[in-house]
Amino acid sequence: MTPSKLLSCLLGFFLLTITLYPIEMLAHGKEKHGKKAESAKVDTLEKALATVQDTLASAEVTPAEHADHMANPAKVHASLSDFPHIHPLIVHFPIMLLMIAAAMQFVNILFQKKELNWAVTIMVLLGFITAYASTYWSHPHTSGLSAHAELVLGQHDKYAEYTIYLSGLGLLAQILSVLVFKGKRWSIAVAAVILIGAGYAVSMAGHYGAQLVHIEGVGPQGKYLEQHH
Repeated sequence: MTPSKLLSCLLGFFLLTITLYPIEMLAHGKEKHGKKAESAKVDTLEKALATVQDTLASAEVTPAEHADHMANPAKVHASLSDFPHIHPLIVHFPIMLLMIAAAMQFVNILFQKKELNWAVTIMVLLGFITAYASTYWSHPHTSGLSAHAELVLGQHDKYAEYTIYLSGLGLLAQILSVLVFKGKRWSIAVAAVILIGAGYAVSMAGHYGAQLVHIEGVGPQGKYLEQHH
């Protein structure tokens, strides 16, 4: 073990010790608070262990490696295997594609451009595929979430499902508009309305996803994730 990692372990153990010590004293001094004290101790233990885990994770890049990265900036680029999960690398594609496609098709109600209709169809196709992939093929499994984080995750998954259904329906509407109805204004309008719904759904899924990461702390350095790809 390198000196930096050893120092990180000692620091994590010290933080764990001083955090648990006051709770132990409180629990023994006031037995009538048994269940509450035990629950508080468990919560504090989980937070302290998470602190130790984060501290150790941050020490994985040694000073020598950092110096090498400074000399060769290209080595800073992380490979796919370095990420805790591939989900965030895929999920931004449907967010971008579906929202832009909805805006383009809304504008195309006025212009009725065949080329624009085809461009939207291709974008929706790619948006649907990446939405499906990020929801079913690369969706991370979690464990140890708080009750509130579970609620946020439930909302995230709900809007992800809405995104798949609406983008699939929008793709069908686009194909019919291009191939069957030959870009009639009403067919473009119908597809635009559906795609606006898909754009809203994917934006809400993205909002709850950001909330999970940046507020609930799910995902960074693999925290609360069961599977690492």
